[in-house]
Amino acid sequence: MKRLCLLSIIAILFPNIALADRNLTLNGNFIQGGLVVGKIDPKATVEFDGKKLRVSPEGDFLFGFGRDAPAKAKLTVHMPDGYVHVQEIDVKQREYKVQRIDGLPPKKVTPPDDPELWAKLKEERRKTKIARDLDLPQPGFLSGWIWPAEGRISGVFGSQRILNGKPKNPHSGVDVAAPTGTPIIAPADGEIVLAEPDMYFNGSMVFIDHGHGLKTAYLHMNQIDVKVGQKVKRGEQIGTIGATGRVTGPHLHWMMYWFDVKLDAAWVVPERPGSRG
Repeated sequence: MKRLCLLSIIAILFPNIALADRNLTLNGNFIQGGLVVGKIDPKATVEFDGKKLRVSPEGDFLFGFGRDAPAKAKLTVHMPDGYVHVQEIDVKQREYKVQRIDGLPPKKVTPPDDPELWAKLKEERRKTKIARDLDLPQPGFLSGWIWPAEGRISGVFGSQRILNGKPKNPHSGVDVAAPTGTPIIAPADGEIVLAEPDMYFNGSMVFIDHGHGLKTAYLHMNQIDVKVGQKVKRGEQIGTIGATGRVTGPHLHWMMYWFDVKLDAAWVVPERPGSRG
């Protein structure tokens, strides 16, 4: 008969949670938008809210909480010997700011009724979805994280966007404002899985896959210095900041995805003034 263990965790920031007798550890940010990296017996099966997670040959896995993640989540670990560990996780809830941006070209707020343009937008969504859905095995996320660019924080994850007076979807990343040509570097090891020079809203854009469904995206670039399939190391230049796509000035819009779940990239790197809302 399988044994069942239930452990409730109080959500804290930068925790180091361990189940000593089964070598389960969880490290990360138990907060809306947060990323958590775990370690377990490589032969174990791990599920997060019913979704089976990839476990590396060394026992590494990860999961994340979206912008509007509920206050409770569940991690289930099936050990090779039949032991089942069920861990209830408390997810810290956040309050998000409202961000107003004016002066955008009207067609960049509401695209015109142009069949060719809408076909282009549909194709762009298709390409980004393919990139987000990848589940590569290399755990590049274990290399550690650094900021991809230097500059002033001009936008934060999760804030409600009001563009030219019109409410839009919440802001999906963190913005770093800097002059055109400022270097953008890889914040962690990974593989380039998307490099598009002319997206309608996003401008020149790159996706890095860090493994296990975790990607980072770099929007509004002036120059792309990498190509699809290229492996990059933390600190390696991938391009430069620009003002392409829907922008009012040069900046990097930096996003993090766990498959289709948007995470807050500002929580995996050292805090900067105003970076975490």
